[in-house]
Amino acid sequence: MDKINTLYGKVSKSQLFWPLVALGFVLLFNFFFTPGFLKLEIKDGHLFGSLIDILNRAAPLMLLAIGMTLVIATKGIDISVGSVIAIAGAVAATLIGGKLVFVDGVQQYVTLVPFPLAIGLTLLTALLLGAWNGLMVARLGIQPIVATLILLVAGRGMAQLLTEGQIITIYYKPFHYIGGGYLLGLPFSIWIVAAVLGLAMYAVRKTALGLFIAAVGINPTASRFSGLQVKNIIFAVYVFCGLCAGIAGMIISSNVKCADSNNAGLFIEMDAILAVALGGNSLNGGRFSIWGSVIGALVIQSITTTIYAIGVPPEVTLVVKSLVVIIICLIQSEAFQTIVFGKLNKTGGVVHEKAALKQ
Repeated sequence: MDKINTLYGKVSKSQLFWPLVALGFVLLFNFFFTPGFLKLEIKDGHLFGSLIDILNRAAPLMLLAIGMTLVIATKGIDISVGSVIAIAGAVAATLIGGKLVFVDGVQQYVTLVPFPLAIGLTLLTALLLGAWNGLMVARLGIQPIVATLILLVAGRGMAQLLTEGQIITIYYKPFHYIGGGYLLGLPFSIWIVAAVLGLAMYAVRKTALGLFIAAVGINPTASRFSGLQVKNIIFAVYVFCGLCAGIAGMIISSNVKCADSNNAGLFIEMDAILAVALGGNSLNGGRFSIWGSVIGALVIQSITTTIYAIGVPPEVTLVVKSLVVIIICLIQSEAFQTIVFGKLNKTGGVVHEKAALKQ
């Protein structure tokens, strides 16, 4: 029993333990109550199934969670990512659109500007929006939630101005590949997430950047006296978060083949923050785990998919989702674990002491 308790203590201390337990619980529930949930099929060289759908649908949220993790690690917050998604989709739709032309008597849609240029300008716009947030927080010293609230409100209005309040349909087929294409049997959006995740992990694990970010989140004053460029680090994480939101915006607009400035990315910033929290990261900054946030995003998307799969009425979907999230958060809470498991340990300790006295 002592060995089991020791092993449990070591495993449970890992930051990824409870996020993986939560994800495993949701998948196990679907295994018993959702027929064919774990079934995978190959059609036309592509993998299909509920698990693939979860990975594909969670791609934008995973990207946001990666960027949000670094922002929160510096004791910041970015609630403007939903508006950045809307702006990125609007910019892409405005630049690409789809102009009908006839080539040898055949109808074809061509982009309004060169496709690589449109993608580059969309990402540049996202970078500039992230830089705006970074400037407000790092240079002007405005509270992160207030600084990003400005872009949250104004950003969606900017997106609506770009689209003139209309839903702009994108007819250019190469753009559809970003959110709806397949590469080596898997959705292309998953490969985009893998590339961004690999880049972020390399930066925080193979360089000193991860240590610098955690140090700024723990104590920015001490970090500054230690020689760290605190303002530059904070500025950089907001720029990166904006870039992640811009990529997510292109995936979403590509998937639905249009730019909807009213609904694209609406309230997704709450899911991104929740994914970081479910990943075991503290909102007070400091130590962080990007992998934990990615798992948290998968947990959220798995819950959403499960709710739809078991036929929960749409009007109560958010209520059920919130209840599940509350349960998962309670399981991860150290205070809750102390209350539940502490009593068990005390009971076991009393029995053990009585046995020792008898001997």
